[in-house]
Amino acid sequence: MKYNMKSGLIWIVSMFLLVCMSFASFGDEKRVLTSTWSWPTYIDPAVGSDYSSSTALCNLYDPLLMPTAEGAMEPWIATDWSASDDGLVYTFTIRQGVKFHDGTELDAEDIAFTMERLLTIGEGYAYLFRGKVEEVDVLDTYKVNFHLSETFGPLLYALSRLYIVNKDVVLDNIKPDGAYGDLGDYGKAFLLSHDAGSGPYMVQDFSSAEHLYADLFSEYWGYVAPGAPEEIKMIGTTEAITIRTMMGKRELDISDQWQTDEAFEALGRMEGINLLSFFDGSAMYLMMNHTKPPLDDVYVRRALSWAMDYEAVAQDAFPGSIQAIGPFPQLLPGHKGDVFQYHQDFDRAREELAKSKYAGQLDAYPIEYHWVSEVPDFEKLALLFQANCDEIGVNIEIVKTPWLKMIDQAALPESTPAIASIIVAPHYAEAGSMIETRYHSSNAGTWEQMEWLRDPEIDALIDDALATVDTEERFGKYHTLQEMLVEMVPSVFLIEKVEKHAYQSYISWPAGENPIPVMGYTFQFRLMEVDTEKKAALLGQ
Repeated sequence: MKYNMKSGLIWIVSMFLLVCMSFASFGDEKRVLTSTWSWPTYIDPAVGSDYSSSTALCNLYDPLLMPTAEGAMEPWIATDWSASDDGLVYTFTIRQGVKFHDGTELDAEDIAFTMERLLTIGEGYAYLFRGKVEEVDVLDTYKVNFHLSETFGPLLYALSRLYIVNKDVVLDNIKPDGAYGDLGDYGKAFLLSHDAGSGPYMVQDFSSAEHLYADLFSEYWGYVAPGAPEEIKMIGTTEAITIRTMMGKRELDISDQWQTDEAFEALGRMEGINLLSFFDGSAMYLMMNHTKPPLDDVYVRRALSWAMDYEAVAQDAFPGSIQAIGPFPQLLPGHKGDVFQYHQDFDRAREELAKSKYAGQLDAYPIEYHWVSEVPDFEKLALLFQANCDEIGVNIEIVKTPWLKMIDQAALPESTPAIASIIVAPHYAEAGSMIETRYHSSNAGTWEQMEWLRDPEIDALIDDALATVDTEERFGKYHTLQEMLVEMVPSVFLIEKVEKHAYQSYISWPAGENPIPVMGYTFQFRLMEVDTEKKAALLGQ
C-alpha cells in the first residue's frame, strides 16, 4: 500500500495537537485537594471541636475574629471592637457585604443567634463562653454588644471559635421534635450534614462515616489564593497502605498526621512527595482517671510519671517531638518555662509507691491502658509505658480502642479508661485555653479531659485567672496553676508532639511553614494552591 505523505503529516499533526490538548486540559482541570483525617467529623459549629471537625469548621464558616501565626487576633467578621471600663460589655462592628452561601448578607442578627444557639446546645466550643457571655444585643444591622456575666480576659482569643451561622437557614431547617422547645432540634440534624456558613468552602457532600466534599464559594469576601483548590475532599482514613497507594497515584495531596515514622520515611522517598514537620501547640498526655484505683492516689500517679522514659517517647515513638515542660505547650503565651519537669528515675518511682495507700497491694489493681487504634505509633507508646511500669511492679494491661469508642467512653467516669494516651491542641492561642479545657470540672466527661480531676480549688483558680483582664496578671495566675498541676500530676505530661504530614510537591502550603497555634487554622485551604501542570507532569500526562 502506497504511503500518503499528506495523510501522514495530518495524522502526526493531529496526534501532536491531541497531546497538547491533553496537557492543556489537565493543566486547566478542576483544582481538587484531598487530605486524610482521623474520623468522625462534626460540621455543626455548635457540636464539633476535635481536629478534623475544627479544620472543617475553619473552612465552611467565618469566625468573628481570626488568629494569626504570631498568636495575635485580627479583624475578620468583626472589623473593630471596644470594651467598657468594667470589662463587662464588648461592642463589635460587623463587616458589611459578607455573603452566606445562599447569597444573603451576614449581619448582627446572625451573630446574636449563633452565640445563643451555641450556649443553648452546650456542646463543642460552648464551654469557652458558658457562664461568661450572658447575652448578645443587636444594636443595629452591623453592630452588637456582648454582655458578660463576669470579666473574661481571653475573650478576643476565644472568639476565633465563634463560627457564624445563617439564622434564617437554620430556622428554616428545624425539626419540630427536639430538645429545645419551640426551636425543636435547633437545626442540629440539618447541620450535621449541611452547612449554613459564609466561609470559603460550602458543603457539596458529607458522610459522617467517610468524607466531606466541599466546593469553593465563588462569592467569598476574603482573600483566596489564585491557585486555591476549587474542591476540597477530607477523607476519613489513616490506613497506611491506603495512604501510600493514594499518594503514589496522586489521588491524595496531604496525608494525615497519624502515620508511623517508618511510613513517613517511605512516603518521603517517593518522587514528588515532600515531608513537613511543625509544632502547632499539640501536647500528648497519659490521662489518668482519678476515679479508678490505684490512680486516685497522688503517689501512684507520681510514680508512673517517674517511671516513664520521656527521651524514648520523643526520639523513638514520635521522632522530632520534645519533652513537655509542665502541662501546657511552650509556644502558648502564659506558659511557665521553669516549671518542674519529670524524668525517668525508677528509684524515685519506687519511693513514691512506698508512700501510697496501695503499697504492697498493687498486684490487686491492674491498670487498663487504652490506645487509639487509628494511630499505630500509640501502640509503641503503650508498650514502652508497660515495660517501664513493669520495672516498678505496676501491672499495665493494654487495650486497643477505636477513636469513636474512646470518645463515647469519656462521657462517664466509670466507662473512661484508667489511662488513655491523648493529644490535645489549644482552642485559642493562649495558655488559658488548655488550662480550662484540660482541668476545669466543666469540661470533664469529654475526650480532652479524661482525668475526672474535678477539684474545686483548681476550678476556682482557673475561673479567677480567666476573669483577669490584665494580661501580665493573668499569666502570673496561669504560672501558679501550672506549678500546682505538676505537684498534683493528674496526667503524665509526655511531649509536645511534632505534627508531620506528607504532601505532594505541586501543593503550595504557606501556613505549613508558619503554622497558626490554634487547632485547624493551619489547614485553611483557601490559602493553599494546586499546580495542575506540575501534577500532570508527575503523572506523565
